Amino acid sequence: MTARIHDFWPSVGAAMGVDGLVDVVGLPPARGYVLFLVDGLGEVNLREHAQHAPFLSGLDAVPDVRSNVPSTTVTSLTSLGTGVRPGQHGVAGYTVRVPETGERLNSIQWDQPLDPRAWQAHPMVLAQMARAGVAVAAVNEARFAGSGLTACSQRDVPYHGVTSTWERHDVLLDLAEAAGRPAVYAYESHLDHTGHQHGCTSPQWRDVLSRVDTDLARLRADLPEDVRLLVTADHGMIDLPRDGRFDVDEHPRLLDGVELIAGEARFRHLHTATPELVADRWREELGDRAEVRLRAECEEWFGPLDPAVAGRFGDVVVAARGDFAVFSSREFAREMEMVGFHGSTSETETRIPLLIG
Repeated sequence: MTARIHDFWPSVGAAMGVDGLVDVVGLPPARGYVLFLVDGLGEVNLREHAQHAPFLSGLDAVPDVRSNVPSTTVTSLTSLGTGVRPGQHGVAGYTVRVPETGERLNSIQWDQPLDPRAWQAHPMVLAQMARAGVAVAAVNEARFAGSGLTACSQRDVPYHGVTSTWERHDVLLDLAEAAGRPAVYAYESHLDHTGHQHGCTSPQWRDVLSRVDTDLARLRADLPEDVRLLVTADHGMIDLPRDGRFDVDEHPRLLDGVELIAGEARFRHLHTATPELVADRWREELGDRAEVRLRAECEEWFGPLDPAVAGRFGDVVVAARGDFAVFSSREFAREMEMVGFHGSTSETETRIPLLIG
């Protein structure tokens, strides 16, 4: 059975004896677990640069582990925190339509007047584990405390904001060494940021990977022996050549009937009152460069859609294939400057590691 990112905390909870949770992953027994997520470290990316991460590459790996779709941070972190698929929690992508207003929400910047607890109503698996007596905690960058995404994906869990890798290391050790049964989440953002700016095959990306590998090797060495280290990611990444960048604003015919474009370059949500016509038009133009589906055809990707959140997903969804992506120079100018991308359904973007140390 393929494990997905929403299976991780239920598996940890089940391994720690929490009733009502199922260990899909098959974790080794332990007093506690530290689940450390490295943003952007896809399994394919790690394998291709194994020489720069000897510690991580030498760990035991759970086979065939996937993110959900879209393979993007906001969706994956919310799936991780809630234990449910995107079609249930409704955090549909980096940018997403707010059905009640027709406006576009940036799920990182949280630039619409929305209560994140109402927007994402599912509780946290870690909060359920805490009620069963597990000592849960989240260790993350201090600047993310209180953000909309944190409220969607990590709320109701003690949050330890840190400002350096050394501080993170010390806090993780304190939490793991405390009496009882710890289950601790930690997050590292720099690899993803570097990939977007310089590319995931760049010397800069490899340098950050090496630093992360050293940090995690030190963490494993310092953790108590009865606390297992689990290392994972939210998605992988590809570098996109310039000739694969399709600017939809140069093809106005494709925008006929499209009320709003959301998502991101590798995975677009199109909102329209005429989905069949728009889908046919996009299929004709893009051909095999993208898979174009109607919302009703996307259960394989999103899971069953809760009617309460279905309107956040595109009436038409465009998943890029190969070295291709859909840009809008007017609506998403910043994306045009990036090198590394993710969000679509490819092996590189969706296959993630789950390493056991």
